[in-house]
Amino acid sequence: MVKSLKSPKSPWVLLLLLIAGALAGSALAEALPALPLIKATKSFGLSPTTLDLHFLKITFGINIALGPLTVLGLIVGYWVYRRI
Repeated sequence: MVKSLKSPKSPWVLLLLLIAGALAGSALAEALPALPLIKATKSFGLSPTTLDLHFLKITFGINIALGPLTVLGLIVGYWVYRRI
């Protein structure tokens, strides 16, 4: 049985809520410059790497920076998803 995109428990809704929560948490951390502990982040990921096939160039890479308020935003996004 396939769930439609209009279902409130769709994984796309979860992804959207997680992204919105992470963005809100990051924006809040930037808006509170007086608290250095809140602005502390840990970055991890893959540095950009290019695959050159002479007729096609593809660049792969992703970097994620997580701070306390970003993680809190992810948790709130998941909590909202569970409450739907």
